[in-house]
Amino acid sequence: MKAVLIKDSTHDLYVSDVEDPSCYENDLLIKVIATSINRADLLQRKGQHPPPKGTSNILGLEMSGVIEKKGAGVTDWCVGDHVYALLPGGGYAEKVVIPSDMAMRIPAGLSFEKAAAIPEAFLTAYLNLIQLAQIKEEEYVLIHAGGSGVGTAAIQMAKDIGAKIIATTGSSIKGNHCLSLGADYVINYKDGDFSTKVLDITKGKGVNIIMDFIGASFWEYNLRSISMDGRWILVGSLGGRDVSKVNLGSFLQKRINFFGSTLRSRSLRYKIDLVHRFEKFTDGKFNNGSIVPVIDSVYNLEEVEEAHKRMEQNLNMGKIVLRVSSSRG
Repeated sequence: MKAVLIKDSTHDLYVSDVEDPSCYENDLLIKVIATSINRADLLQRKGQHPPPKGTSNILGLEMSGVIEKKGAGVTDWCVGDHVYALLPGGGYAEKVVIPSDMAMRIPAGLSFEKAAAIPEAFLTAYLNLIQLAQIKEEEYVLIHAGGSGVGTAAIQMAKDIGAKIIATTGSSIKGNHCLSLGADYVINYKDGDFSTKVLDITKGKGVNIIMDFIGASFWEYNLRSISMDGRWILVGSLGGRDVSKVNLGSFLQKRINFFGSTLRSRSLRYKIDLVHRFEKFTDGKFNNGSIVPVIDSVYNLEEVEEAHKRMEQNLNMGKIVLRVSSSRG
């Protein structure tokens, strides 16, 4: 099969032939039709975000495709079924093997490209907003990087719950896009300290939940923005990891619940349970359009470098999708 590989010396990406993965008793062998780009891919190619031990070194944390083969112990799937799934790696390839319990059936009416834009973004948003933060109706939630893949998913999920959403973005175009998805307020983080605007919106109380992809550079602003008993979920560190001064007194005074959260390193059992809960939560919502995967652009596998550059330049609104192979044949 063909797959995207990384040159050791330059970290450049190239397409080459590799061996097909092996399919065991409880596995599914999937012909990959599409996958999506994630910031973890950009880090991994530079050697900064290695895959979990025992998983594929090939990039790609999600995919959509067609079941080509199933293990002898698999009874609830058929060859030819259209599925999508979260992966620990391996999505930038023509074939991938997954545990059958990780597969999700592609909702009727969704293309392979749209299905490939769902797993990482929506499962991340579901894990952090629904399971960890336990978001409730009428609560205020501050979602950073609102125009990103996870940001666009989080806005829609929070809206579905009935929360009040404040999204930060770096441009008016992305801000308007967030509003169209259900955000109630948008703040351009390039204007500086956003906490004053957050406190104005919340009448001085602050937000109940912060979904933070940024880290160090927003630290003080977030601390001023969060409410009493607020839940602060750190999902990424695009703005740096080192905070020179941390006022622990503020954490005590506000009774802040702080979570550091990653999805990729969680156990298979945890991910299977997450997938099943997510499917129940979204049942019918992709079909009726109340929640939609947001696609920024679609590239062919051979254009993977161009796709990565678009994300590196922070140009995307929603997911950047890679079309790996044809759905025919």
